[in-house]
Amino acid sequence: MARRTRVLSALALAAAAALVPVQAIAQQPAHQRPAPPGTPCSAPVKPAPQMTVESCDSPDRIIEKAANIVPTPGQLAWQQREVTAFTHFGMNTFTGREWGSGTEDEQIFAPKAVDADQWMRAYKAAGVEQVMLTAKHHDGFVLYPSRYTDHTVALSPGSPDVVGAYVKAARKAGLKVGLYLSPSDGAELPHAWHAQWVDTIREKQAEGKPLSLPERMALEDGDRAPAGEGRFGNGSPVTERTIPTLVPGDDRAAAVRSGKLPTFRVKADDYDTYYLNQLYELFTQYGPIEELWLDGANPWSGSGITQKYDVKQWFDMVKALSPNTVVFQGPQGVRWVGNENGVARETEWSVTPHTTDPWTGLGSLPNDSTDPDIGSRARLLDPAVNYLQWYPAEADVSIRPGWFHHPDQKPKTPAQLMNLYEKSVGRNASLLLNVPPNKDGRIDDADVASLTAFGSDVRRIYGTDVREQNPAPYTFDRIAVSEDIRQGQRVERFAVEARVDGSWQRIAEGTTIGHRRILSLTSPVTATSVRVKVLESRAKPHLGATTLHLSTTP
Repeated sequence: MARRTRVLSALALAAAAALVPVQAIAQQPAHQRPAPPGTPCSAPVKPAPQMTVESCDSPDRIIEKAANIVPTPGQLAWQQREVTAFTHFGMNTFTGREWGSGTEDEQIFAPKAVDADQWMRAYKAAGVEQVMLTAKHHDGFVLYPSRYTDHTVALSPGSPDVVGAYVKAARKAGLKVGLYLSPSDGAELPHAWHAQWVDTIREKQAEGKPLSLPERMALEDGDRAPAGEGRFGNGSPVTERTIPTLVPGDDRAAAVRSGKLPTFRVKADDYDTYYLNQLYELFTQYGPIEELWLDGANPWSGSGITQKYDVKQWFDMVKALSPNTVVFQGPQGVRWVGNENGVARETEWSVTPHTTDPWTGLGSLPNDSTDPDIGSRARLLDPAVNYLQWYPAEADVSIRPGWFHHPDQKPKTPAQLMNLYEKSVGRNASLLLNVPPNKDGRIDDADVASLTAFGSDVRRIYGTDVREQNPAPYTFDRIAVSEDIRQGQRVERFAVEARVDGSWQRIAEGTTIGHRRILSLTSPVTATSVRVKVLESRAKPHLGATTLHLSTTP
């Protein structure tokens, strides 16, 4: 195994240079014996967002590759947008559910208004820089008037184009935009299969067997057929198709013929064609889209039906339409942190190993996303690993117990939200905070109050470095450390020391840093200088600014 790079020294961050980024001096990786000329392992390792692990790669060279995995421009911009507001709004808002059946009547979706401007004001009060809407959840109900299904807002009272209103309001507020288009789709379940499935569920219930959430929802809706055209897992042949697939009277026909709108030739079955057409609608009608969210739910596979996605065609089309879009669970995109509590690992790597090409599957981590170890040396050097990529964590959580609004639920307090911020953003992840609108089409006053107080606290504590406000010595109880991730993520272990009463004392330590690492002290420290020591690193570390903060009001 490659030996860890050991630090010889680190420069102190003195009061006179309080705003200068901390630099660390480290040895280079262990010398490698040159590989035979002409082999893949003889070329220099150059920075890239994804690399192949070759059979001739030595352990040291694999670690060198990992140290030179860097974010794409889209990923770099995404990691700098530290908090995203998630908006779950749809059919479940009006049925009181968390999971829809796909058989609901479109008339049920009847908000009194869609006050997207009020949503954006609430989100901005919390300090978010990006927002993301569920354009389609697992029930398959679509929040814009799609040409490819009747199960949309077009048949709802007032025909509100929620996606259009959302994107317009977000851009007016200066926020980046993400959209969630669920790959699983209960509205598109084949009708004959669905009828048999409901009969099976009734038998299970009569026998006293436990039912899953999707089964309970299907049983509640009884004999209603799915609202779509039965395309999900219907066994249709894979044939050559054109995206967009023009429909009778299609308003895009002239633009497609002239080349103003691009076309894509794909090989797909009925459902993949449907899904690609909806992706095309979203990106060409509502883009640019900074993040596309692809949930990995496959709720009916245990009941005998599943849809095999050709995700590479999805990824290829998205990249062609919007090169800087990051795809949740997509290649060189972002990954699930492994829980829905909004908490990242103490050791959170943005560089991850893969056994299969990330362009060919959703997620594709060789170990489970919930595993406490995602990117250690042991994981990187597993013989089954064939690829490395930049794949940062996104920590999702809802401000309420549910993802959709339910009147009897209460939002988290500002203190709880701050704790989540420090355990997500402060651990090299992005915080994806869900705040759902109610049936009136507004964010509840209680949620707005909590978001506003939380945002105020973040700005008060982390908006300035205490050294900008007072002469030395400085009193602080939070330390924010960062790496220049344009150069990759390399630090494996570090320590923070403070000069207190003329002597250096170790006050905190950690493992990974990445984009940002916040260390909370058990009690405030008063010091004249602070320094960061990189104790172990995969290559020469490149640290960014280190800042000092005080959580309590003096």
